[in-house]
Amino acid sequence: MSEFLPQLMLAWSVQFTGVMSPGPGVMLILSVATARGFGAAIALCLGIGLAAMCLATVTAVGLATVLSEIRPLMIAVKFIGAGYLAWLAYQSFRKAANPPKLADTEAPKKSLLGTVGLGFTMQMTNPKAIFFWIAVAAVGGVGNAPWQMILLFLVGAFLISFVGHGAWAALLSSRPFRHLYTRARRGVEATLGVFFAIFAFKLATTRI
Repeated sequence: MSEFLPQLMLAWSVQFTGVMSPGPGVMLILSVATARGFGAAIALCLGIGLAAMCLATVTAVGLATVLSEIRPLMIAVKFIGAGYLAWLAYQSFRKAANPPKLADTEAPKKSLLGTVGLGFTMQMTNPKAIFFWIAVAAVGGVGNAPWQMILLFLVGAFLISFVGHGAWAALLSSRPFRHLYTRARRGVEATLGVFFAIFAFKLATTRI
């Protein structure tokens, strides 16, 4: 089974690059971490990690390559993702106009299960993540590997996503960063709104 390790390492390397490069996921972690603290941000990361494992499963069984060739499906994914990013932009602009009171970092008022669902939904409709997984399928396919290697691939995909995004959550929910956010909340939320809006516009206007 060792002959499949280079494929796994290549696939994980592509995924790690996507996790550590700022995109809609990191922007959403920033929004949750600064407003609700580390606990909520980690719950969000759990949802993102679970979605990554689902996308890794699709990749492992070879569906990512097949789905990438179905133009109507990719167009639908594109506009669903753009709409979701536009909604996130609206939420950020609304908080910039009327900043809500910061929740206690030890006792977030919103449901953690709902936050997990938010992270899962965001990642499953995140075109950046989807296109990265299509790249994984292209350069590091593992569909012909034994089931033990495929299981290792899925667990690794979850851990890379959860730990990588968790690192972002730890940084963005840290006391110094939250102190900075408290002093510049309107600007931070407005900036988030701009980024989400740019992501939505670029996605909606990108040709498949």
